[in-house]
Amino acid sequence: MKKKLIIGLPILLMVFLVSCEKKYQRPDHYKNDLFADERQEGKAYIMNKEECFEGSELVLASSDVKLADSSKGHGRPFFIYKVKSGRMLKTVRDSALEYPFQFLSLQRLKLKNNDSMYVYLKSLVGYRFIAKDKNLKYQWLKSAPVYSVKEK
Repeated sequence: MKKKLIIGLPILLMVFLVSCEKKYQRPDHYKNDLFADERQEGKAYIMNKEECFEGSELVLASSDVKLADSSKGHGRPFFIYKVKSGRMLKTVRDSALEYPFQFLSLQRLKLKNNDSMYVYLKSLVGYRFIAKDKNLKYQWLKSAPVYSVKEK
């Protein structure tokens, strides 16, 4: 009986110590999410046509938009698109635009072949070395999808 007690007591003590949960190692137990109602993980906000038009500084309708360059290796990926021709629908700062020109996008655009689309642009913020090298002045409006001109 003493042998069983001598062998069993340390084993019970080890099981008890291992099974005890330490609250200080679980910070999520004490965490209060103050913005739980405002957070929608996994759902991206997509603007409608009117919001895109109002939020843009330059809006074009063009069927000659092609991917010119991209960078996925270091840092955040970005894509450079080239517009060869188009019809200006809205402008804030430039009354005339020289074609072809390029713009930067932080998302890959789903372009359809030979389909006229709206191009929603705003002034380029950041990326000064790329902007100087590629002569970029505009970037794609964030949260703006690709809308076809034919869609209503």
